[in-house]
Amino acid sequence: MSKLKVLMFGWEFPPYKSGGLGTACYGLTKALAKQNCEITFVMPVTPEGATAKFVKLIGAANNIRVKGVDSPLTAYMTSASYEEQQWLYKGKKKQVYGRDLYQEVQRYSALAKHIAKTEPHDIIHAHDWMTYQAGINAKKVSKKPLVVHLHATEFDRTADHPDARISHIEWQGLQEADKIITNSNFSKQNIIKHYKIPAEKIEVVHWGIDDTPVTNYTPNKKDKMVLFLGRVTIQKGPDYFVEVAKKVLQYEPKTKFVIVGDGDMLPKIINKTAELGITDKVIFTGALSGDDVHKAFQTADLYVMPSVSEPFGLVALESLKNGTPILISKTSGVSEIVRNALKADFWDINEMTNKIVNVLRHNANERSAKIRSRRASKKNHGGL
Repeated sequence: MSKLKVLMFGWEFPPYKSGGLGTACYGLTKALAKQNCEITFVMPVTPEGATAKFVKLIGAANNIRVKGVDSPLTAYMTSASYEEQQWLYKGKKKQVYGRDLYQEVQRYSALAKHIAKTEPHDIIHAHDWMTYQAGINAKKVSKKPLVVHLHATEFDRTADHPDARISHIEWQGLQEADKIITNSNFSKQNIIKHYKIPAEKIEVVHWGIDDTPVTNYTPNKKDKMVLFLGRVTIQKGPDYFVEVAKKVLQYEPKTKFVIVGDGDMLPKIINKTAELGITDKVIFTGALSGDDVHKAFQTADLYVMPSVSEPFGLVALESLKNGTPILISKTSGVSEIVRNALKADFWDINEMTNKIVNVLRHNANERSAKIRSRRASKKNHGGL
């Protein structure tokens, strides 16, 4: 039996990744490779990482080939961040990129036609709005079926204040797709609501997390700690997190609130902590990676995900994997599959405060240590 050849358009793939999309693409391609599929994963790389005019092979392993297209585009890019990126490269090379984000997406999409002509494939798979036109163009060239994978809608990312240009591109991709995959029923309903796509065209595939053991870390701290880890954007609810921090500190003053991540709302959130008078109680670390992420989870008494609109929320599973309790927004996909979690409406400051205070007073960190100890014991005795 011949191998199924998948031509996949994405925006990040390890080591070029900045968020959950890269993690999802990596896990998906690995699983397909184990099913004896051949995957050609196409993604933009910065000028420093691309030397060919069109396409350059930058990695290959286990039926997975990663091809880089010369482009400054990155996952989660906005019009403003694209303009900033353009300014950084100004004068370093000729103007071959689009003048703005949308023109650059179109340039990348046009290159997809060349790739579809030269790369053998049986099916096309495109991830999120930036790749949808590329997938459509590839389909026109090869006549192969198109699967689009939606990880978040423009309505999710902007808290229901979409950019009309992006939402139109999303609508086109969803319309042209032969099949749509999304990561939760919550997300599926958003697609139906905002884009009027037939329900039978959409398949829900919840994200999972690998079972690779994490290194246990013994935290050295005096105060209790509550963690926010994610992009600091309107979608993730960091403003609600600091509002809750202010209230929790009235009951548990020996608590630190740690915000891990970067994003366009970071300056606003820093200023908000000053306005609330809690600057000395909130720590901003910037983005973390690797073992530092595990350390952050294992140091925390509780991880809080107050997302306004979260199609899934992989970071909640990462917290549980590290033995750290979670308080998650009800407007999230992960809340559909995780039973052992505290849940609240993102806007309900009082409910979140009550639940956080209860966790802190019942020594959640000690429970987490017991969970990690049990896992270690099972591993030593051959358990799962």
